[in-house]
Amino acid sequence: MGGMERVNRIWNHPAYQEALGKLTAYEAEREFCRHTPEHFLAVARLTYLLALEQGVEADKEIIYAAGLLHDMGRYLQYENGMPHDEAGVRLAGPILQDCGFSEGESAEVLKLIGSHRTKSDKADLPGLFYRADKLSRSCFLCPSQEDCNWPEEKKNLEIRL
Repeated sequence: MGGMERVNRIWNHPAYQEALGKLTAYEAEREFCRHTPEHFLAVARLTYLLALEQGVEADKEIIYAAGLLHDMGRYLQYENGMPHDEAGVRLAGPILQDCGFSEGESAEVLKLIGSHRTKSDKADLPGLFYRADKLSRSCFLCPSQEDCNWPEEKKNLEIRL
């Protein structure tokens, strides 16, 4: 199956939309760094771009699936304190299966989701995904930058890639 059909199935999946709705509600009053579809797609696009630039073999559909799903567990973190990377893996598995991803493809996506909070400077796909997640934030534009709890070294205070 070519194109992004399965990624669009994720977007339209009832469990995904339910999780997105809950996440959006929890973050409605959040001052900065909301976890929105724009963030999810920015992470996917940046990961793919970094992979192309660094010659890392990567499947676009795997990257976009991980991008859409990587922060879905945040609503469970708000509800019960479960780390959102762990919650995301739990939520994503059945969605990936329903959307036609093979066991091997699902394992790749789940690895990206499960490791996206683990700092890595490696030039492999998990390392690039971690980096893209951080680069997706334009801290220099944020009116709440001064109040952000991110360490200064993580903040994007200038345009960079």
